[in-house]
Amino acid sequence: MSGRSIAIGGVLLAALVAGTISDVPAPRTVRVIGSYRVLETDFHVHSFPFSWSTLSPWDTVLEARHQALDVIVMTPHNHVWVAQLGRWFSRWIDGPLVIVGEEIASGRYHLLAAGIANTISERQPAARAIGAVHGQGGVAIAAHPYATYWSAYDADALRTLDGAELVRPESLVLDDSAAQLHAFAARAPLTAIGASDHHGVFLMGAARTFVFARERSEAAVLDAVRSGRTIVYDRGRPYGDPALIALVEQQAPLDRPTPPWPTPGLARAFSRLAAVIGLIAALFFNRW
Repeated sequence: MSGRSIAIGGVLLAALVAGTISDVPAPRTVRVIGSYRVLETDFHVHSFPFSWSTLSPWDTVLEARHQALDVIVMTPHNHVWVAQLGRWFSRWIDGPLVIVGEEIASGRYHLLAAGIANTISERQPAARAIGAVHGQGGVAIAAHPYATYWSAYDADALRTLDGAELVRPESLVLDDSAAQLHAFAARAPLTAIGASDHHGVFLMGAARTFVFARERSEAAVLDAVRSGRTIVYDRGRPYGDPALIALVEQQAPLDRPTPPWPTPGLARAFSRLAAVIGLIAALFFNRW
């Protein structure tokens, strides 16, 4: 056997191993607490193309199902069509609830729009962008609101903003990042949001939001955000609606402690890429 054949076989074997060890779905449970259905949600998820992600829209949906997420908001940068594709696929396979969204990525701020139908321009002040989100019936959430972006959120923006990311994968391990997110949240009464900002590197759902909804539907999730009915966990400590936190503590914590790295999604992406490279190499060198 030639060295070339061994190399090709090694690439295909690596693809097989990576795909196998990453193909372990997390257990999924239906939680009902009080009169609410608790929906595990990631409000900030990206897919390729045009969002610098390793996963396609359909792979994103499959990864969300692997991570036992009930809901994801797909938030491509400055467009919505990839999210619409993901929603169609998830409905076709009866997967998690996919809410169409957009990350409105301006030079001065990044804003998550959840529950919209049309792209919202990033070439406008944050307060106007928030108004446009509300005009489509969606909710507006400040994405990674670190100090760099604070000046964009003036009094009008803070008064109408629905929520803010309070927990993210990097803030779970970096004290300064956590401090900045908490400082922003203290500027206004905002719904607490946990989100992974998943681009295929950090684990989807590593920082998730527990949404207390009346039912499993897009309208119910958006209503819960508007009403502040969420809980997020920052290093084991709950934040969110005090009444809901007290209710949960009478039962059992909701937190799913998961390391943000490495991610099975990245392993699956490597598996697919290695398989394609190996097959192309096998066909090419077999021909020549």
